[in-house]
Amino acid sequence: MTDTADKIRVIGCGMIAREIMGVREQLSLETIDLKCLPAMWHHHPERIAPGVERAILEARSEGFQHIFVAYADCGTGGQLDKVCEKHGVERIAGPHCFSFYFGNEAFAAEDDAFLTTFFMTDFLARHFETFLVKPLGLDRHPQLREMYFGSYTRLLYLAQTDDAKLNANAQRAADFLGLAYERHATGYGDLETAMNHAAQQAASRKSTLPASR
Repeated sequence: MTDTADKIRVIGCGMIAREIMGVREQLSLETIDLKCLPAMWHHHPERIAPGVERAILEARSEGFQHIFVAYADCGTGGQLDKVCEKHGVERIAGPHCFSFYFGNEAFAAEDDAFLTTFFMTDFLARHFETFLVKPLGLDRHPQLREMYFGSYTRLLYLAQTDDAKLNANAQRAADFLGLAYERHATGYGDLETAMNHAAQQAASRKSTLPASR
């Protein structure tokens, strides 16, 4: 059995857990060991950096030498970067998952074009009611739609998969919010590249370590 010293602990947001496992399977990254943190922390970004730090310390205590953080900044205002720097680990580049799914360089190039865009991913299409509608109270207070979404003009579904049910869910979400609907197939975007790079780096570092006696 491969022990923790041979694996890479990926500390990931629950919103992208399915996608991380999809990349793991697609690229046959058998050394990836996933630890998910609550998706709902995106409603409380102040919890992300300290939560990731606890997860890093836990991984170290379990014997993991290779750790990768599968979070973008995600509203932490640079606090997550401070945690990563403190513990000598890397995270996926980008301000949020919409950017790294789209491709960070391409997303940055669009810039102002996204100012009135509300983004949706496979996760949000799958959990729109439980993750957004109910926590924001839109089911109980429809007037809040204008308060939260009045500055948006379109919903852009960044699709990781080609799933007819999720496509329909995203369209219904746009209708519910009163936004124009667009879909852009992204696949896993920069998440795939970053995880593959992290796995390769871990393998490279392992190969330079002296053999255990």
